[in-house]
Amino acid sequence: MRIDILTIFPEMFEGVFGASILGRARQSGLIDIRVHNIRDYTDNKHKKTDDYPFGGGAGMVMMAQPIFDCVDAVLGGESARRILLSPRGAALTQKKAKSLAKEERLLLLCGHYEGVDERVMTIMDEEISIGDYVLTGGELPAMVLTDCVSRLIPGVLGSKLSAEDESFSDGLLEYPQYTRPADFRGMQVPEILLNGHHANIEQWRREQARLKTALCRPDLLKEEDGGEAIEAPDDAWL
Repeated sequence: MRIDILTIFPEMFEGVFGASILGRARQSGLIDIRVHNIRDYTDNKHKKTDDYPFGGGAGMVMMAQPIFDCVDAVLGGESARRILLSPRGAALTQKKAKSLAKEERLLLLCGHYEGVDERVMTIMDEEISIGDYVLTGGELPAMVLTDCVSRLIPGVLGSKLSAEDESFSDGLLEYPQYTRPADFRGMQVPEILLNGHHANIEQWRREQARLKTALCRPDLLKEEDGGEAIEAPDDAWL
């Protein structure tokens, strides 16, 4: 997959995309992430990419011209799923990430200031938000979306099960995990995880996932169970 990111702060990205799993995936050619500076495409001699909004109001708005020219140059007539990272967009979910992971190419536009000239939406396919809060720009959401989607591409995580056996993959949060030692400061790993009975372990993990979800995200259980909320017992231990 190729992901093109359009931003006025390209220096924010290399540390994130050059390390860990994403860094290795780029080196191996599984993903091709390219960051483009919108300022390089402005026709303003001062490299200005924003201006005052018509009608008044606080703050500045990203201008249409640099964005249009940047998109034209980056795509060169080729197709891509075009996404504006914006607080007014639809929420990024695991389901949405799986859908985007099937695309051959994504183009991510990082909004900034008070937003972008609305005419830019004529060349975008959708707006996506990573949560009901406002950030200073779309750079961090672009990083989040890129990480979320990239790890679903075959080979990036090394094991297909790694992406499937996680929070939100089946509508529930992930079950508790433990590693050595089995006894740490008097806290014991549940005995069922030590006995090697895989069927019992899977059943326990499913039960614990539902309990964890009931405690932390009961809204997810409500969706899974057709609208009926599930409450965790007061003495639930996770």
